[in-house]
This record gives sequence, C-alpha cells and structure tokens, in this order.
Amino acid sequence: MLLLLLLVASCAAVPQNLSGKMFTFPQETDTAHVSLTTSSQNFNAVTVCFRFFTDLKRDHALFSLSVPSHDNGFLFYNMAKLDSFEMSVRNTIAKFEGLDLKLNQWQSVCGAWDAVSGLVQMWVDGKPSSRKFTSSGSDISGPMIIVFGQDQDAYGGGFDAKQSFVGMMSDLHMWDHKLSPYEIWKYAKGFGYAPGNVLNWNSLEFQIQGRVLIENA
Repeated sequence: MLLLLLLVASCAAVPQNLSGKMFTFPQETDTAHVSLTTSSQNFNAVTVCFRFFTDLKRDHALFSLSVPSHDNGFLFYNMAKLDSFEMSVRNTIAKFEGLDLKLNQWQSVCGAWDAVSGLVQMWVDGKPSSRKFTSSGSDISGPMIIVFGQDQDAYGGGFDAKQSFVGMMSDLHMWDHKLSPYEIWKYAKGFGYAPGNVLNWNSLEFQIQGRVLIENA
C-alpha cells in the first residue's frame, strides 16, 4: 500500500492534507526530493516556515526555490557548523551565526524577506536572528520550481548528494508577505496561526521523486 502511494504521488501533483504527517528522506542521494506546486510567479515579500529533524553534520539544503534567472531564488541552507545557517535571496547569500540548532530534535525554522528593504531574517523555534541585507528593489519572479530535500544548483536540477537532506520534514507553510514576529511565534508554538496562502501543509500539491516516504509524524 505504501509503495502504491509513493508511485501515485510521483506521477501527479494532487492536493493532500498532510496534517500529522511528515516527509522522511532516509538516505543521501542526488535524486530523491519533493517538488512543491504553486501557481505564483512573483513575490515582493515572502515568509517560509517548516519543521525538520536530522542528525546531519555536513552542509545540506532544506528548502530551495528556483526561478530561471536565479537558481537560488529563496534558499535555506544548513551548514556543517551547527550554529551556522545561510539563506539566499536572488543568489545573494546572508549568513547567520550563533543559532540554537540541534541534532536529533524537532525544530521549527522560519525565514522572511521583502524587496523594499532587502532585509532577510530567520527564526529558530520562534527566536529571531539578526537582520541581514540580501537583495532589494526587484521581486523574486518567474516560473517557480520549489524543492524539499535538495539544493538546485541549476533551475530544476543540479543536485549534489553531498548537499542533500537526510531526516524528516513537516508543517511547511509559505506566505506572499512578511509575517509579524508574533505570527511566527504562534507558528513555532503550533497553534493559532493562519496557514500559508502560497503553500499550505493542510492542502499541499506535490510530487515525490525517488525514495521519500510519507509517514505519521
């Protein structure tokens, strides 16, 4: 039955309510990933939140949004050094240090950016990072390919096994605006927040490629 579910999911993007579920990425690979479907093609602001669990001590990508003009349109990238994280907006990297990231523990991560200020900020379990400048004056625009579990080093591909994610991910939401710190705190606590209006874990369109499992969280 599980195999049938994976085969169906890999062939067509069908909205599913994944409440109480998670994606499990059980091995290092340059193929396995989840493609997320959205009709949006322009953002002048964006917030992405999700939860993850891993024991990786090497660099790895978590969430990768690519457009034809920028392979790293909006990227979450966890570094081998546990308190170090990178986010990229329109191919411009912001590096965050001193974050309270832990192995073998569920944690929530959120990131937000807007084109007016060009500032990007992260939250780990509802706790904010400093704000960093990335890219201002231009939107993230174009047909979007969004991937869980791999880093798009090229639009829709260029995967590297040594950048792949191994672990579990859940509760993804994406908004076309910046959430307030209070809304992000509510997401981290798991109650009272409005679901994403771009990507919503409770009604998610996706395609699975390779060995990625849907399991109870």
